[in-house]
Amino acid sequence: MKNLFQGTAAEVLKLRQFRYFLAYRFVMTAATIMQSVIVGWHLYSITHDVLSLGMIGLTEVIPQVSVSLFAGHFIDRWNRKKIIVYTTGLLLVGSLILFVYSLPSLNSYEHFGTFPIFVTIFLTGLVRGILMPAHTALLGQLVPREMLTSASTWSSMNWQIAAVSGPAIGGLIYAVSGSSVSYLSVFILYAVSVYFILQVNNIRPLSKAAENEGIFISIQEGIKYVFKNKILLGAFSLDMFAVLFGGAVAVLPVFASDILKTGPLGLGLLRGCPSIGAMIMSVYLMTNPPLRNTGKKLFYCVAGFGLCMIAFALSANIYLSAFVLILSGAFDNVSVIVRASVLQIYTPDEMKGRVASVNSIFIGSSNELGAFESGLTAKLMGLIPSVIFGGTMTLIVVAVIAAKSKVLRNLSLKDSY
Repeated sequence: MKNLFQGTAAEVLKLRQFRYFLAYRFVMTAATIMQSVIVGWHLYSITHDVLSLGMIGLTEVIPQVSVSLFAGHFIDRWNRKKIIVYTTGLLLVGSLILFVYSLPSLNSYEHFGTFPIFVTIFLTGLVRGILMPAHTALLGQLVPREMLTSASTWSSMNWQIAAVSGPAIGGLIYAVSGSSVSYLSVFILYAVSVYFILQVNNIRPLSKAAENEGIFISIQEGIKYVFKNKILLGAFSLDMFAVLFGGAVAVLPVFASDILKTGPLGLGLLRGCPSIGAMIMSVYLMTNPPLRNTGKKLFYCVAGFGLCMIAFALSANIYLSAFVLILSGAFDNVSVIVRASVLQIYTPDEMKGRVASVNSIFIGSSNELGAFESGLTAKLMGLIPSVIFGGTMTLIVVAVIAAKSKVLRNLSLKDSY
């Protein structure tokens, strides 16, 4: 079979609607991750409490998980572009709240404590529960089936570039101008992202789902579809538990401040390192896609991610820490691209909203629950032991799922087209 990446990697960029979609995702993602870095540093600077960083993840995941399955039902019935426009508008509101809260003249912390910050985090979680499946579902309507793997790779690389630029820009602006200008910059970027998504047109119509099907039956169908498909279930589960235990992003402000002795700019750079690795891996996968022995490569890379987390915990040198984070991002991106390709290839368009919503619970919630787990275990076990524990648990998860899921071990995307 002709190498699908070589055949379509450049061609998919000829699609105007896909280019605007990438521009929207880039700006929106950069703004969101930039805001996350600013909030983490800002919150730790006023509370000096590592558990408060873990609470960010818990506060975000509760609304995300609560709304996601219901969002999937409506994403498969309503105009997906309009859903994305309106929910991105809510991010504008959240960034405005943070900007006003951070104005020095208002002394907001003395009057309200950290409550406005956590209100905005809650709102962001609510929006993510809608946007994550909506983005995945809309992508399937923008490009032909034979370009889906290539589009997923471009989308992943686009996200990673944004994830590199967002933290670096956020850390730089915070270091130079403080929290208020930083939050205002986030607001402006969200406004630009709304403009780009409004330019996305030429969207392929959907096969309509049964209009008389009740919402709970519809949601149940999406869940059943995932649990009956062993490849989807295996890929989602592997990534969920690996990220749940293995991530150290939530406690990066503590590593940056207390161990590596760097400031907000250093934090932004460290936060961007995994995305640098992921971006490098995306470029490599453009011409060397994991189409053969996909499952085996997936397990090896997730295990590599766990080992990187252990190495990061043991490092007291910022350059070594940065290198290990870059390597972890490269390993993790293989999982991201494989999972995105599997979802697009094995799910019909009219069910992608519901299946993607299940995926967002598996994957998206694991990031925020992982942040809470990182903060809680750091509080209970100490910072470094908690990250070593997480990396070790990731290795155990890989071993268990590899032993239990033969179909995922034997997966080759080459045979799926």
